[in-house]
Amino acid sequence: MKKPELLAPAGSLEKLKIAIDYGADAVYIGGSKLNLRAFADNFTNEQIKEGVEYAHSRGRKLYVTLNVFPHNGDLVGLEDYLKDIYSLGVDAVIVSDPSIIVTARDVVPNLEIHLSTQANNVNWRSAKFWHEQGVKRIVLARELSMVEIKDIREKLPEDCELEAFVHGSMCMSYSGRCLLSNYMTGRDSNRGACAQPCRYKYYLVEEKRPGEYFPIVEDEKGTYIMNSKDLCMIEHIPELMESGIYSFKIEGRMKSAYYVAAIVKSYRAAIDAYMADPENYQLKQVWVDNLLKVSHRSYHTGFYFNEPNKQVYDDSSYIRDFDIVGVVKSYDEATKIAVIEQKNRVFEGDKVEVLTPDRENYTIELMDMKDEKGAKIDVANKAGMIFTVTVDAPLKEKDMLIKGK
Repeated sequence: MKKPELLAPAGSLEKLKIAIDYGADAVYIGGSKLNLRAFADNFTNEQIKEGVEYAHSRGRKLYVTLNVFPHNGDLVGLEDYLKDIYSLGVDAVIVSDPSIIVTARDVVPNLEIHLSTQANNVNWRSAKFWHEQGVKRIVLARELSMVEIKDIREKLPEDCELEAFVHGSMCMSYSGRCLLSNYMTGRDSNRGACAQPCRYKYYLVEEKRPGEYFPIVEDEKGTYIMNSKDLCMIEHIPELMESGIYSFKIEGRMKSAYYVAAIVKSYRAAIDAYMADPENYQLKQVWVDNLLKVSHRSYHTGFYFNEPNKQVYDDSSYIRDFDIVGVVKSYDEATKIAVIEQKNRVFEGDKVEVLTPDRENYTIELMDMKDEKGAKIDVANKAGMIFTVTVDAPLKEKDMLIKGK
């Protein structure tokens, strides 16, 4: 069995490094042009270069998204941009529109091309068509069942890779193709500026009775008929491993560094455990717990198992039971003093959980808290402040400290 790739989102250079440190085989980012996250901390060419060097020095890969539906004006400068990112050493581009594919084939013929999920590929003939146009990998539409994916895999050439989302936010429209945001806010979801109006709370109002709001369902808070739960396939690693999907993709370029670390860590551990001993593989609750602690909507398995009515639900709220309170900058084993960068308020004496790449989470107590100048404090309550604590358990740089609310 070929070991699948674990592909993580990187909305910034910091998150790119965290994704790799916590076990991602590859990361996908947005550059300065033509990607569907206009409000992310998109990468400059200098940052792409640094990201490529960080990834390649650790044997990992970096992909750049150019997955908008471009208008004529968006094509201006495309050739130069493709040449620039190719010269930086990126491993592939993720695209959805034929105009970018043919341009890439013309100006950077050796640059690997992946077809974005925005292209809505739901059958083997269209996958074969794109592969014949020079596409190395098909990122499948999210609306496919496991049975359909296996059928697609069986009918494609072996060198045509399949990628599919296994975790993260879902969209109520077909593979993300939506006009609600354009219509309601003037922000084009298909060019990276979605305002997510599907997450708004809606009521029904009769034309001649303004101000009288009727819930569409029996719910005193309104209805959320266009909301989607979040995808989570951690409990179905065996099925994924046997499906023929090569790359397991995590959604979330707008998510936090804590989200990236926790999600990558759990899927990394699950994949490695299955590869080590498929016959005796067992899901560990600690992997699930990591996914439950990050900010998320209720989880479900999307379209993988043909389960009806699972995508829509009656609440749009995120579940936020844990916060990241600090990131370890350094640890002195002789003095047992850790230097921490504050992320959320934390008190001396608090018991916090340590999220670290190479071992199971464990709990420590924060003692002898001091500010950067060495003055005694009982709370770290300023964003980004540096403080120290005495901790018996050895910590490492970039370990994350998390705390239940």
